[in-house]
Amino acid sequence: MENHPTHQQLAKIPKLHKNDHIQMKDKIIHLHFTFPRCDWYIAEFDGKDTFFGFVILNNDLLFAEWGYISFEFLKIVDIAGKQIELDLDWKPQKASDVQRICQAQRWDV
Repeated sequence: MENHPTHQQLAKIPKLHKNDHIQMKDKIIHLHFTFPRCDWYIAEFDGKDTFFGFVILNNDLLFAEWGYISFEFLKIVDIAGKQIELDLDWKPQKASDVQRICQAQRWDV
């Protein structure tokens, strides 16, 4: 993985299930990982290996979904020398403010 998140960034992400009472639209997306035609938007973290967030694979908005993501998996992906990257310009924001999530969820944009 290129550009690992810092310990400080990871520490700011709420623990898994801490925000279960918050609607998906209002969950804060703390990190964004990218790979050609793929996006992982991170809202929660167990502090070890499991993220919870929204995933768009192969630019397929129809089958994009909320779910669990292995941090270790994101670290080891390497296809033809290309690795998953942390979006260094990402600023934490509500899921409802992320255009790609809104498109996939069919929320008004």
